[in-house]
Amino acid sequence: MPSSTIPRKLWEHTNPQSTQMGIFKQKLEEEKGLQFPAFHNLYEWSINNRAAFWAFCWNFFSIIHEGNYTTVVDESARIDTVPKWFEGIRLNFAENMLFTGERTPSGDLAITTKDKEDTRIALIQIREGGSEPTINITWGELRKRTGRLVQALKAAGVVKGDRIAAVASNSTDTLVVLLATTALGALFSSTSTDTGVEGILDRLRQLRPKWIFADDAAVYNGKRIDLRPKIRSIVDGLDGVEEFRGVVAMPRFEQPADLAGVPKTQALTTFLGKTSSDQLEFVRVGFGDPFLVVYSSGTTGKPKPIVHGVGGYLVNSYKEGRLHGCQGPDSVILQYTTTGWIMYLYGVGSLLFGGKVILYDGNPFLPDVKFLIRLLGVHKATHFGISPRYLQELRKNNIRPKDIADLANLSTVTSTGMVLSESLFEWFYDEAFPAHSQLANISGGTDLAACFGLGNPLTPLYMGGCQGPSLGIPIAAYDQADEGASGVKGRAVPDGDPGELVATAAFPTMPVKFLGDDGPQKYFDSYFARFDNVWTHGDFISIHPITKQIIFLGRSDGVLNPSGIRFGSSEIYNVIDTRFAEEIADSVCVGQRRPQDNDESVMLFLLMRPGHAFTPQLVGRVKDAIRRALSARHVPKYVFQTPAIPMTVTLKKVELPVKQIVSGKKIKPSGTLLDPRSLDFYYQFAEVEMLIDPKSKL
Repeated sequence: MPSSTIPRKLWEHTNPQSTQMGIFKQKLEEEKGLQFPAFHNLYEWSINNRAAFWAFCWNFFSIIHEGNYTTVVDESARIDTVPKWFEGIRLNFAENMLFTGERTPSGDLAITTKDKEDTRIALIQIREGGSEPTINITWGELRKRTGRLVQALKAAGVVKGDRIAAVASNSTDTLVVLLATTALGALFSSTSTDTGVEGILDRLRQLRPKWIFADDAAVYNGKRIDLRPKIRSIVDGLDGVEEFRGVVAMPRFEQPADLAGVPKTQALTTFLGKTSSDQLEFVRVGFGDPFLVVYSSGTTGKPKPIVHGVGGYLVNSYKEGRLHGCQGPDSVILQYTTTGWIMYLYGVGSLLFGGKVILYDGNPFLPDVKFLIRLLGVHKATHFGISPRYLQELRKNNIRPKDIADLANLSTVTSTGMVLSESLFEWFYDEAFPAHSQLANISGGTDLAACFGLGNPLTPLYMGGCQGPSLGIPIAAYDQADEGASGVKGRAVPDGDPGELVATAAFPTMPVKFLGDDGPQKYFDSYFARFDNVWTHGDFISIHPITKQIIFLGRSDGVLNPSGIRFGSSEIYNVIDTRFAEEIADSVCVGQRRPQDNDESVMLFLLMRPGHAFTPQLVGRVKDAIRRALSARHVPKYVFQTPAIPMTVTLKKVELPVKQIVSGKKIKPSGTLLDPRSLDFYYQFAEVEMLIDPKSKL
């Protein structure tokens, strides 16, 4: 679609001025004596006046804190100096999750409970397929359980700055560990139980935790999995980590597992039994003090340990959740996620605004593909978070959610993790979901614990990409002409042209550091080495010149570049998903450039649906469709069948390992891959000329 063409409009808020963002804009206009005719005018002001914008946010959201700041941020500071924000403010993550701040008529900050009577439901715990009873947790019970663990952690010697890990499912117990840990000013880090042992240890050896809270069992695809062998391996693997005291096993079922013979491990009831108090305490820390350690995916190497600060996360979460996401006390959010992904924090974040959170643990397609959709209706969910992969499965199975559940309350569906195709945008509105639901395609990541692109209620939603940028975070698309160089003085490309996504000035959720002695250098190399004085994120994007929506074209390290023509893999995927959905289940498209190659060759691998054959005729039709939809330059040189598409445990397609393998490199599979063996098939293509009939090696 030409960049000068306005895409099809799919959705528009019926009363945007009544939303939190509408109210925020009006109050900002009144205070500053300005007028913002449209969202993009508000965005431009927010990035050109970052200190004033974030100061206004700080006062608007009434975040619980103590102290005062003299300067919001030094706007002249280079981004690679990681400038400090709101120095002088002290606050606590768990306190803001469990209580709320309110401005009195005099302007003072008062602290109240989220629910007044302690009886309103805060959490709904649902296990795979509804196989176990749904558990409702009130705000009062959540505070009581958190207080009990706070006191137990104190008795176990946990103090500010210590590190606590969870290897656990998306459960109430895991959330209580997060809250109790951060209440004491300690750092929390979580990993999903379906991550491999080496993947877990790659993280924990860098974290050096004092205590680990681990599920004693798991259930997935209807199978009960004993996690005690994994706990033993983790304990063995942390031998020599001086800080490590032991594991606290959390019962996945009503009957806890027998821990006899599992070294350095005690039951949760034993750990809690060291105190009888459930008194809540909160250690308020500096605005930029760390509270969370998350990790890069590690699909091609050891995951990077990224440390986030509490204040930046809180103020940005309020901005994203309240303003962009329209969440509030009446929200009911179901975010399908594992605990090893930054979306876990997004999923429980609705507690900040007094909303209700549904914690789902298990396979989203059991007992059938319709299960999560039925949950939305039963619990009157307002916000539903999933991935394009999930929407693809619904479409593949001819599921029309609006026909099987009452989705009258569903205001927003967020999608993230990979590029959302234009065909899924159209299917969402033409067939699947109610017209009033906003499809908010969001993109950001673990690195920034925030979004660069997301939805908003002030502008229409057009087909494709992210609706717009995130307030207060300045971004641009930079020319990639000097690819491979470092310290380049970047140049923004015109709107409509593809380029490298960069942040051009500091923002509050930049990591405060990376763990380890080599952390400072890794931090610089990860974001600041490519272009001078900007954050390079690793995505290939274009910005629509009229709508200002952000079109994500794929990861920039996976950009296809045959004969100097750069394009994103998502363009190929959109053709496959749109024209061949009945025959092709999935695909992966990568560039091959070996040391002996003068140019890059594009390889397309197709995963066929059962009952459909991979034939020369199909290859011809695929190439012809790509040529007609895009151009002759986009047509892959090679098209092969594949038995499996490599994915992470969160069902995110990974291209870079495949690209490296077909380009002649030997890589170590990451522990985050759903099936590390899925990469084995691709090694044969490093000598593609020798292949006549590639055979699966799985």
